[in-house]
Amino acid sequence: MKIVDMRIHSIAIADPPLRSSYGLHAPYALRTILELESDDGIIGISETYGGQAPAEALRQLQPQVIGADPYRLTGYLSSLVEGRGAGSERSQTYLVPGENPLDATTRTYAAIEVGCLDLIGKSVGQPVCDLIGGRVRDQVPFSAYPFYKHAGGGGEGDDTREDEYGEALTPEALVEQVKQMVAKYGFGSIKFKGGVLEPEIEIETIKLLRQELGPDVPLRIDPNSAWTVETSVRVGKALAEELSGGGYLEDPVAGLENMAEVRRRLVAEEILTPLATNVAVTSFGDIPRSIELDAVQIILCDHHYWGGMRQVQHLANLCKVFGIGLSMHSNSHLGVSLMGMAHVAAATAHLTYACDTHYPWQSEKDEVVQGGRVSIVNGCVQIGDKPGLGVELDYDQLARGRERYEKCPYRKRDDESEMRKHIDPNWTRTLPRW
Repeated sequence: MKIVDMRIHSIAIADPPLRSSYGLHAPYALRTILELESDDGIIGISETYGGQAPAEALRQLQPQVIGADPYRLTGYLSSLVEGRGAGSERSQTYLVPGENPLDATTRTYAAIEVGCLDLIGKSVGQPVCDLIGGRVRDQVPFSAYPFYKHAGGGGEGDDTREDEYGEALTPEALVEQVKQMVAKYGFGSIKFKGGVLEPEIEIETIKLLRQELGPDVPLRIDPNSAWTVETSVRVGKALAEELSGGGYLEDPVAGLENMAEVRRRLVAEEILTPLATNVAVTSFGDIPRSIELDAVQIILCDHHYWGGMRQVQHLANLCKVFGIGLSMHSNSHLGVSLMGMAHVAAATAHLTYACDTHYPWQSEKDEVVQGGRVSIVNGCVQIGDKPGLGVELDYDQLARGRERYEKCPYRKRDDESEMRKHIDPNWTRTLPRW
């Protein structure tokens, strides 16, 4: 089997005005859909970060991809994920995911690896999860992912979308948003994006969530490094009970040394809330220092920027050896990416927390997989027996996504500019803010 064509589709999908310490989401999120077609007419697909740079990186590899054997291609391209470095210069702390040039090669590799695995799976009639070691679960759990948000459902002009969840800039409104998500998707845990309002308000939000949902629903909070060590410790102490029982405190502060200091001070107070990260540990090279400092007890991986599915499995084995928990980070995405996450999670035994997903924030109007949106039932994505990722492209929808991309002015993610444009003309991202 040979790859005879490689098609790269830049698309835009409506995104609501969600807030984080990075700033404000633009009306459109950008994605790239990759197709790899074999000489017998089978098409493997994948989805990755969008905009000009990711698409161009894939185009530059076309001469190496076309004519290659999909069983061997990722081996030939393995230098893209080897020796990628570590440390703060590579982390996502100061750059939004998908915009760091130092992990561009791992993102590119991951997109090609998933496309090859989908192609191989479809050619032999096997699901991707069973190709990469075999599933250990048929249902993959995901968490609700509530955000503080402004009014609006995303999109612009004639493409402005309905605001399904409404404005949520108070604890009470955020709790209503969560209850709405749980009622629709059945989520059994909550990952709350903080780092937006004063820490006291975010503490109040978590406490109100616990009061409304009860102690059996694990709560997590991620302020994306917006706090000082002192504030992080104060929040950790204030929420010791609410973040217990499967909860965690994610990236409260920037840098492994500061994370380690927060951990040390909380443990000294007999508070064992684990610290999680998706920005301080983003490569294998970060792990030795993290372990040495006891800075991170949970890693939130992402096959898109860790270098693909098999890199995630390697990470899982390493985490198990060192007693580190594992979950998955998410970005604004569609069904191809969601199924990629689900398949690697299904084949990864050491997955100790429900995965993140932005999927509830995206709409049916933008979905590019046949049959519409992937179902999330009882908080889980079901892994069936369909070959590959289990989804095919809806080419009419894909064309609409490409047209949307051509019409919109966005070519990279820039949450800071969106804040200045819509909320505060003088706003800049400052770490720490509180």
